[in-house]
Amino acid sequence: MVEAFDLFGNPHGRQHTFGRAAADAVEAAREKVAGLLGTFPQRIVFTSGATESCNLALRGAARAAPPGRSRIVTLSTEHAAVLETVADLEGAGMEVVVLPVEPDGIVDLARVSEAVDDATLVVSAMAVNNEIGVLQPLAEIAELCHRRGALFHSDATQAPARMAVDVEAWGADLVSLSSHKLYGPKGVGALYVADDDSLLPVVSGGGQERGLRSGTVPTATVCGFGEAADIAADEQPEDAERMACLSERLRSGIDAMAADVRYFGSLERRAPGTLSFGFPGLSGDKLVAMVESEIAISTGAACSSGSATVSHVLAALGCPRGESATGVRVGLGRFTTEADIAVALGAFAKVAETLA
Repeated sequence: MVEAFDLFGNPHGRQHTFGRAAADAVEAAREKVAGLLGTFPQRIVFTSGATESCNLALRGAARAAPPGRSRIVTLSTEHAAVLETVADLEGAGMEVVVLPVEPDGIVDLARVSEAVDDATLVVSAMAVNNEIGVLQPLAEIAELCHRRGALFHSDATQAPARMAVDVEAWGADLVSLSSHKLYGPKGVGALYVADDDSLLPVVSGGGQERGLRSGTVPTATVCGFGEAADIAADEQPEDAERMACLSERLRSGIDAMAADVRYFGSLERRAPGTLSFGFPGLSGDKLVAMVESEIAISTGAACSSGSATVSHVLAALGCPRGESATGVRVGLGRFTTEADIAVALGAFAKVAETLA
């Protein structure tokens, strides 16, 4: 990124050397992001992050909707970037169906099949849940969508650092992601678009990014995103294996100190590195406060953990409010070590002792 800051030319102006240098750097980054997702560079549209990408995917699809396509289907455990967007579209006249999930956090495909009809425009299902880490059956959902001529969008923000991503194998038409979840810079993301004709832009302007997202692309942050994607593509298998081992060590240690600990979401069908649990009788807010001098955890999504409400994701699992209120979210990453797990277990052990 430091080198890219010297590329002060506009990457959308190829009439001179400075513009071409910036444009070449942006296209090199686009190739790296595409490589991470298993697709072609021309299908990558740069945005300010996954929130904008989700908005572009859903609002853009609604603007381009063919006659008779007015239904949007999504899941109750989606990120606010999807749920708030579809609620807004419902207010604008779209029909919105929010499907419940099973107690393990995974949607029943029979429910998806029932909800997707010939009036369905798009179905949106998160790849890896940001709070409980569960994996949705993406390829199966995509197949159900395509049988009815509907689009399939996935918010895959949490996926690339934790699992192999192949948007072509998923059968996805639209996929959102953010750079900072790959250790890249904040404020930049991308939307994978299989077919440009499926969307109309939601931001008007100079027609950059193939006319789908106007605005000058920030060369330096896009280059940082590209580099982070390149590193993630190389290191993801090793990262995932290490995080899986560390996650299991963390869970085993918690089990040993509290037999009645409650875990949220499937423990089998999940991406490595995210664990959601609660100590019965202890609110998540209090648990976070008790350990904050040693470890950083939250009671829900990092972008909404300041809210005083119970996590909508845990509520969607059918947990009683008192049980949901105990939940905390622990996230592991590329730089988490065995020593970090030992510190976390030590912190949780002190909490468990106060509950004994």
